[in-house]
Amino acid sequence: MVWKPRVTVAAIIERDQRFLMVEEQTANGLEFNQPAGHLEPGEDLISAVIREVYEESAWQFEPQELVSVQLWRKNPNALTFMRFCFTGRCHAHNPEQILDTGIVQTHWLTRAEVAAQAHRLRSPLVLTSIDQYLSGQRYSLNLLQSFIDLDHA
Repeated sequence: MVWKPRVTVAAIIERDQRFLMVEEQTANGLEFNQPAGHLEPGEDLISAVIREVYEESAWQFEPQELVSVQLWRKNPNALTFMRFCFTGRCHAHNPEQILDTGIVQTHWLTRAEVAAQAHRLRSPLVLTSIDQYLSGQRYSLNLLQSFIDLDHA
């Protein structure tokens, strides 16, 4: 059997020194996360993060830079995730949009408020990503290239 990490995307979106967070129902109760989710078949990473931000927060997201690529596993018996974390800006909100199943509400939280919820973060990558962003860690989206359904003779 071939080992395959689960590919996910996440968005760090800052406005007025507050970060867009989603509060979601999980198997462990209510937890906080950045808008994030899984890459779907036939989808490129940038399209995935745009879709996930909209589905989870009702915000139109414009990715501008890549903050980090993170490989994470909670413990040896858990799934492994390859997480692509983006930053960018939101330019429109649709208050009529029904949020993804499990999303209870969205919040704009300061870094300190996120850290105060450390016991309720979906993974340690949530705060790690914010700190990477705040330290100025950024990479061009040109780093990401997609060759989906490319016919090569």
